[in-house]
Amino acid sequence: MTMLMGIDVGGTNLRLGILASGLLIDDMRFQANFSEICKNNPADIAWHKILEVTANAINEMLKKHPAIGAIGIGFPGFIDPKSQKILQSPNLPGLLNVDLSVALSAIVKLPVLVENDALVAAYGEFRSLNMADKTVTTEINRDAIQDLIYVGLGTGVGGGLILNGQPFGGQHGMAMEIGHMITVPNGRLCGCGNRGCMEQYASATGVALSYQELTGQNITVDAIATLARVGDVNAIEAYAVASSNLATALANIIKVLDIRVVLIGGGMSQAWDLMADVFHTTLNAALIPVLRGKVEVKISNTGDQSGIIGAALLACASL
Repeated sequence: MTMLMGIDVGGTNLRLGILASGLLIDDMRFQANFSEICKNNPADIAWHKILEVTANAINEMLKKHPAIGAIGIGFPGFIDPKSQKILQSPNLPGLLNVDLSVALSAIVKLPVLVENDALVAAYGEFRSLNMADKTVTTEINRDAIQDLIYVGLGTGVGGGLILNGQPFGGQHGMAMEIGHMITVPNGRLCGCGNRGCMEQYASATGVALSYQELTGQNITVDAIATLARVGDVNAIEAYAVASSNLATALANIIKVLDIRVVLIGGGMSQAWDLMADVFHTTLNAALIPVLRGKVEVKISNTGDQSGIIGAALLACASL
């Protein structure tokens, strides 16, 4: 039985999972604060630390499951679709034109496929929506959902697109970089180099920045959520800013692609109760009138498993 390993790389941790016969049979989480590693070290040292941490996590999982045939990794950043090189990772400064696929494969002696984290999460969500009996199959139910947009709200904002049952990354691997749509002209400086990108307002980082601008206080997004739920007006406003920017960007994408199903995932989705009202009001106002009421925006119910599942299934291409 061929087993596949899927890895979802986050800003502060690695999530690893094992798929066997389409079923997620095991998963592990490792602390790995790549954001801090990149901020506090020269680029070459940060890169070697990231390789070391990732390889160590893989080897720990291989001790439990030595029959792994291939590894798929969802990594935050701009991934070249041909070479799989990480061209840039806006939230991991200093990573430019690095080849995680080749470097890791040489260490762990297995095929490694690297793809954008939001795209693999979109694929995992798609498979999970269309699976039966909790088994993620390689066959697609043609009567089921074939197209969807996935938005991951976390440290940044990622986007993934599934068209006709297949992940769509675009010719340069940059499709659905929704977080870098400019929603506030000449706004906050983004890690990509532009100003006013949506993720500077609608991500966890963005909510914290909005609250800091309103109050002068630098606190965590979890603390801001707690304050918003007890009526703190500045915390409520920080989430309103996030909601309106996200809705504006999504409305524009939907007007281009005409996709019916939108799934929201990532850590920030846990605060959707603080975002939903402003989001839906803004989305409907920005949509073409004939599209209003026809777009289904849902919160993912896969927890943090969609990235693992999608990465593992895409690793099949490495076999």
